[in-house]
Amino acid sequence: MSNGNIPVFMIEGETLPEAWEKAVLKTWQDGAQIKTEYDKPGDPASRDCTMIMVCKDPFKEPRIHRAFPAGLEDLEVYRQEVIDGVHDSWICPQEGKWTYTYHQRLFAFEAEGKAINQINYIIEKLSKTPYSRRAQGITWNPATDPPTNDPPCLQRVWFRILDDEKGSPVLNMNTHWRSRDAYKAAFMNIFALTDLQRMIAGEIGKKTGKKTKIGRYTDITDSFHIYGSYFGQFKGFLDTVQKRSFEERTWTSEFAEPVFAEARLRLGKEK
Repeated sequence: MSNGNIPVFMIEGETLPEAWEKAVLKTWQDGAQIKTEYDKPGDPASRDCTMIMVCKDPFKEPRIHRAFPAGLEDLEVYRQEVIDGVHDSWICPQEGKWTYTYHQRLFAFEAEGKAINQINYIIEKLSKTPYSRRAQGITWNPATDPPTNDPPCLQRVWFRILDDEKGSPVLNMNTHWRSRDAYKAAFMNIFALTDLQRMIAGEIGKKTGKKTKIGRYTDITDSFHIYGSYFGQFKGFLDTVQKRSFEERTWTSEFAEPVFAEARLRLGKEK
């Protein structure tokens, strides 16, 4: 029986696949049953919660969960969409195409007739004032996003540096999401966004002359959900978790690299 309060959960994991798996399982087991705007007649209610996911060491191997519902080639293409903007040219809402990419919103946010590179601002700000609380970038455009059918899920990225016990700077990252498909989208999201964290740490290190380490990644989602429409498919994820060891349900970056290389080759042919 619902008390009207959406549950709030916090999970922690050492690696990306551990954190994601724990978050998905917690949502499945204890999430509230809530309808969605995409339900078809007969669909079960989604499992939904507000989720705070903490990955303590985002680049510790293994980095990849085998049960995320896409291919390794898709994962590399998505990473490049977010980091390099390889598909920003697909943005053309007037033709019924994409209305945004996260790369475009973070690296070239349109405001007052200008394209604002929020990532450059973050790098410059933290290079000069590493403890600043203002190093953030936003994606939401209130002039265009509310009426669209597919507004951005990611709302904000936030960064801050804290020195470790040896005096080495460590870049912490938070991401804030209004809504996210826990099973079908979240893993690819965190894989790509932590690579943005890596890139920003590297650029700050170049500017300051001090190697900046990659710190913890925290992911905050207002609606972290599993859709009722694919509960049947989701049973495959549950079977994988129950029947395979953690090593058997993850891949290392080294294992994935040959497939990532094929994806880069495919993207090169698109140009």
